Amino acid sequence: MNIAPYGTWRSPLGADVIVSDAVRLGDVAAHDGRVWWVEGRPTEGGRQVLVCTEGDNRPIDALPAPFSVRTRAHEYGGGAVVVAGSDAWFCNDADQRIYRIAIGGEPEAITPVGPWRYADAVLDESRNRLVCVREDHSDETREPRNELVSVGLANGEVAVLASGHDFYASPRLKSDGDALAFITWDHPQMPWDGTQLWLAEVDDSGALATLECVAGGVGEAVTQPLWSPDGHLYWISDTTGWWNLYRKKAGFVQPQPVCPMACDFGKPHWQFGTRTYGFIDADRMACGHANDGSWELGVLNVHNGQLVPLALPFSEYDAVNLDGGRVACIAGAPDAPSAVVVIDLATEHTTVLRESSGFGFDDGYLSRPESIWFPSGGIDVHAFFYAPANAAFRATDDERPPLIVIGHGGPTGATSAVLNTRVQYWTSRGFAVVDVNYRGSTGFGRSYRDALKGAWGVADVEDCVNVALYLGEQGRVDPRRMAIRGGSAGGFTALAALVFHATFKAGASHYGISELEVLAQDTHKFEARYLDSLIGPYPEARDVYIERSPIHHADGLDCPVIFFQGLEDKVVPPNQAEMMVDKLKMKGLPVAYLAFAGEQHGFRKAETIMRTLEAELYFYGRVFGFEPAGDIELVEIFNLPD
Repeated sequence: MNIAPYGTWRSPLGADVIVSDAVRLGDVAAHDGRVWWVEGRPTEGGRQVLVCTEGDNRPIDALPAPFSVRTRAHEYGGGAVVVAGSDAWFCNDADQRIYRIAIGGEPEAITPVGPWRYADAVLDESRNRLVCVREDHSDETREPRNELVSVGLANGEVAVLASGHDFYASPRLKSDGDALAFITWDHPQMPWDGTQLWLAEVDDSGALATLECVAGGVGEAVTQPLWSPDGHLYWISDTTGWWNLYRKKAGFVQPQPVCPMACDFGKPHWQFGTRTYGFIDADRMACGHANDGSWELGVLNVHNGQLVPLALPFSEYDAVNLDGGRVACIAGAPDAPSAVVVIDLATEHTTVLRESSGFGFDDGYLSRPESIWFPSGGIDVHAFFYAPANAAFRATDDERPPLIVIGHGGPTGATSAVLNTRVQYWTSRGFAVVDVNYRGSTGFGRSYRDALKGAWGVADVEDCVNVALYLGEQGRVDPRRMAIRGGSAGGFTALAALVFHATFKAGASHYGISELEVLAQDTHKFEARYLDSLIGPYPEARDVYIERSPIHHADGLDCPVIFFQGLEDKVVPPNQAEMMVDKLKMKGLPVAYLAFAGEQHGFRKAETIMRTLEAELYFYGRVFGFEPAGDIELVEIFNLPD
């Protein structure tokens, strides 16, 4: 074994390997023995390809180039595909129209050209139409209008079924077509703060007749309505403080809890089409639930509430679809990347249809996540810690590894224990990494999630600082070489930690937020009032926005920072990064800025992902004083002494 300083180790996991056979997986659907999904391919410029299986589970591309499956509704999209038999209807990224595609055929446009975006469709087969969410951008002087609409499959005719609320989601049609359930919410609520579940009769003309609010309100977040095969309505609600399952049976006035537990069965509605459960038959469902930062899948008897866990190797489940006795979903594990899998519930046998990464890990290079809890803000906070791992290298006994602290995006979200090649990129080179589920993260109940209300830029920052100090005090990392990185909201957490604390010696912001006031004035509809709960209503709380914005406190920053930004980002506009870079240049601090044309919020192109990984490694090498292995393109770092 070679002895070399941390950070200099040569790793088989190069940036080119990470993107060479890597895809982003989403929108899984299962129907009549066939499984469909969408995979975003960095090597095709981020194109999102519709894939389906043939009878032998062999994946085939069901969509020719240049078509790309993506809806931009709510900007974050999701729910862009609905399938039936050998047909699929999808939203095309370039024009946001709905198209029909039959396996082996060419796409046919259903909706007309116009300023509309569609999402979360359900097939109303008896009326030959789709029921879906439509986002109308026709009036540029006001925010987009969201509605529930029907789309005729024969003529593309669109009819508005419901309007008046700021947001609509999850239209779900009863199997006989005579009832529709859906979710709404209004500003300033976010879907994890408070939503309403509506139940509507569908009359002979296809219009919605009587409307009943079944559950939800300002302090209750309802999500994922779904009809059982015997016609009862189920959903997930956090009315008890945990996202648990409920149902409304015909003839019963009050909703009934199905399986009361002190754990979350649901996830935050960032994207359309999020699903954590589905029905096997009228008596049983397969459902996921969170436990200590990881997820388990089990079979639930809906009559007696008995939940039997399945003996599966995975720690995360999403896009859960049932097709008879099979579960099709996206699942991942600490030693396996996210993948589209099919689980036979009778045998618990798992078939992997498509992995998100084709890199085969040698166990000697694999850093496994350690679930840790540490004190911060008067409670215990969760994180996953990754130690350096490389079968060919080790450091001297007296050296401690540099630490990278990661704050996840959202901030209402969570990190998981699923194998992440971008984390392993660092650990296989001799870095320690800690991925923090700071206060406000999901999967730990509503009180943990609400702990960030009014405290964004304070509680999350304290947690990232305290986990670094905690690991330093344990002697597991080098306190003199601690960096913090994050994307989007995680980028804001990183910048705030660098500005308001002296713990970290370097930082990296990936499309991160530096000016909260600008964000409050210039963002998209879905998040237009998000900051009301995280910080306070604007402009009434303007002083707090200024107080917490890193851009206004750059004088407190005295360490190097690198910024990465997509120039077509509508969620966090490029001026957020550019203002901060200019401030640091003027102050004389080492700073680097890499901007990417054609990239939006979250990088999708292979060349961008490769460049950001290598540039960040190069940057840490320069500021921490080590020479990374390999041939890495230079990065221009302003104000860096020779």
